[in-house]
Amino acid sequence: MKSICIKTNSARQIDYLLKELREAEIESICFGVRNFKHYENVIIHYKGKNLNEFYSLISTMLSFLVIDELEEEFLKRSLFSEYFYFDLAERKKILNICNEVFADDFPNLFNKRFSTLYNSFLKYISSHRNIVLQGVVQFRTKGYLKILNDVVQEAVNIYIIEKEYNEFISLLKLYINSQPSLTGVVHMVYSSSECVLLDENKEIIGDDKNAFDLRYLSDITFSANDYTLNSLLNLLPKRIYVHLIDNYTDEFINTIQSVFENRVQFCNDCGICRVYKQRCKTNRFQE
Repeated sequence: MKSICIKTNSARQIDYLLKELREAEIESICFGVRNFKHYENVIIHYKGKNLNEFYSLISTMLSFLVIDELEEEFLKRSLFSEYFYFDLAERKKILNICNEVFADDFPNLFNKRFSTLYNSFLKYISSHRNIVLQGVVQFRTKGYLKILNDVVQEAVNIYIIEKEYNEFISLLKLYINSQPSLTGVVHMVYSSSECVLLDENKEIIGDDKNAFDLRYLSDITFSANDYTLNSLLNLLPKRIYVHLIDNYTDEFINTIQSVFENRVQFCNDCGICRVYKQRCKTNRFQE
């Protein structure tokens, strides 16, 4: 007979383990909960002959338990340990970004976490009868913790970029609202491949790097169209008509909306749109 004792003081974890054991499709096991000096103990006895099946069951169960019930705690520890200079509100935002990172690459990251935990537990329980859950994860699953640390680092980088982007947008909005408009109307013709600025007479406004003062460009590149943004900030139009030639929108269009707000008006079926849609078909976009 093989016996394993899983030690924890979390009622949620005990309930989780008992539920999984009740639903386990394996014969010859019995289990119960005993309260000893320092821990509640989930004790599992296996009387069957297929130890590999039993070890696999326990390793799978514990791996899911860590991901479902303990992972957020380990993410918080990593965040507080390595990035203690963020305040509580910022850490909450970064933790939310961690969850978004997991969701965006769910199959890959879940398989990596699960397989790393599974192999660590399988190796451990084959030679140990007692499992202190927190301790095993903390000291016997370094590969799993590294995955979490990498996700935290990625989330921190995303948060910093988003924060700097928002600060950049706020500064530009403050500048725009404090300056008089220098131009009445600018047409911005935009497609997935090109962007052209037109004046009120439908003439092309050049965006040569030497044509405008480039002091508005940030050290961080938010878009391939930074020089177009700089041109608009120099011109300060009262109205910007955005002509979406192929209905394409991206981060740059979102930036234009965020910076110029109610000065922006969208169009995709006017005379300018029709002319440039035809030019797109013949590769004569900027003629």
